[in-house]
Parts: sequence; C-alpha cells; structure tokens
Amino acid sequence: MQKRLLKLAAVAFALSLSACGLLPDKVDETANWSAPRLYSEAKDEMNSGGYDKAIKYFEKLESRYPFGTYAQQAQMDIAYAHYRQGEQPEALAAIDRFIKLHPNHPNVDYMYYLRGLVNFNDKISIFDFLSSEDATERDPKAARDAFDAFKQVVVRFPDSTYAPDSLARMKYLVNALAQYDVHVAGYYYRRGAYVASANRAQSAIQEYRDAPAVEEALHIMVQSYDALGLKQLRDDSERVLKKTYPNSKYVGGTGTVTENVKFAKARPWWKFW
Repeated sequence: MQKRLLKLAAVAFALSLSACGLLPDKVDETANWSAPRLYSEAKDEMNSGGYDKAIKYFEKLESRYPFGTYAQQAQMDIAYAHYRQGEQPEALAAIDRFIKLHPNHPNVDYMYYLRGLVNFNDKISIFDFLSSEDATERDPKAARDAFDAFKQVVVRFPDSTYAPDSLARMKYLVNALAQYDVHVAGYYYRRGAYVASANRAQSAIQEYRDAPAVEEALHIMVQSYDALGLKQLRDDSERVLKKTYPNSKYVGGTGTVTENVKFAKARPWWKFW
C-alpha cells in the first residue's frame, strides 16, 4: 500500500511539472511600446494613483530609452511617485541621483524643492507634537535637511516658481526647530534637570533669536535659574523677557527693565533674509 501511494505521488509530481511547462511565458505588454507611449501610460497610472505601476513603467522607459528628455522626465517622476507613496528613502535616492546626473537641468530647482518636501513631510518629525511619542526622542535632522533643500531653491534659483513657498517653509522650519529646543528644555525642567534646562533654553535663544519660541525659552530660563537659587541670573533673564515681550503671558508684573543679559550676535546659520 505504501509503495502504491509513493508511485501515485511521483506521478502527480511529474504531471505538475509537465503542466508548468505547458503554461506560456508571461508576456511583457510594454515590449514594443515607444518612449512616448511608455511615458503616457506611466503618467496615466500616476494620475490615477497607481504609483507602483507608474514607477515600473518609468523604470522601463529609462532602461530602454536612456537618452533624451523622456528618460530625464521619467527620473523626476519616479522621485515624485515615491514621495506620493510615502517612500522617503527611495524618493531621496531618486532625487539625489537626478541632481548628480543633471546638475544644470532647467528643472533641477524642482528637484531641490521636492527634496525639501520629502524631508518636510517626514512621518517621524519634530512637528507632530500631538503623537504619543515624546518629542525629545525625535531627531530634528529631517527639518534641517528640509531647510537646506529649500534654501538651495531660494538662494540659487530666486526666480523659481518654487522660491516663495520654499521661503515660507524655511521660516516655519526655523520656529519649529526653536520650538523643539524649547520642548526639550521643558522636558529637562519637569524632571528637575535645571542646569540642562537653562542651557538648552539659552541655546534656543542664541540660535533662533527671532523665532516666536524665544519667548517661552526665556520663561524657562527664569524658572530654571529660580529653581537653582541663582537669583541674579533669574532676574537678568526676567528683565530681558519683560523688555522683549512686555505683554507676554509669562510676565508676572511690571517694573523698570534693563538689558543685563547679552546673547551672541553672530549671524545664525539659518539667517539670510
């Protein structure tokens, strides 16, 4: 009985192999498509949200027709499709590749702008203060990278269509980065690390002195120095707070204000407007 079963199993296996051999090879429907048709089909897929298929078509186009405007446009569209898919590493790799291959392309400003958008919309970013993750555990590198990309657009391509939006996003990013430092300073303060809290708040003031978050940074410095019993530093910080933000919600009273606390006046890394 066992031998019979083994024979039947062998026959079934052989039949399955022969059946596989009878199946036709998968036909590539795009095999004879021209560059314009490949590009048109890819764009149709992308416009309808079929980003995976669009990327495959764009890649086939670039592989079969590597020279010319269609291939260059496909490279840009591949980056955009990955961006829309939320595939940040793939999008950045495609963008960097295009910039390296075509540094003088008439639309290279768009690729710098897209690089900024990819980092600006980073899923794990310093902007999402509403999530359950503690903001002190997040790396603000994406915000810095986004700022640098937008700065390339504004500085190198001031007449670009993307320059005004890039500048607006840069200003937002500056305050977001300042707010991140203020959040970290508050985190230290709530845990009793008053020296670290004061230092981080002062760092935010020195680096982002025009940002709205500076107001809260000064308040944290006042609180931290008070907790440390450093009355002179506390009073100096409070004077600066009152002078700079006389209507601040953090100011508890009025009085003569003198500017005893001096912060660095060196041009910050982000300041050029």
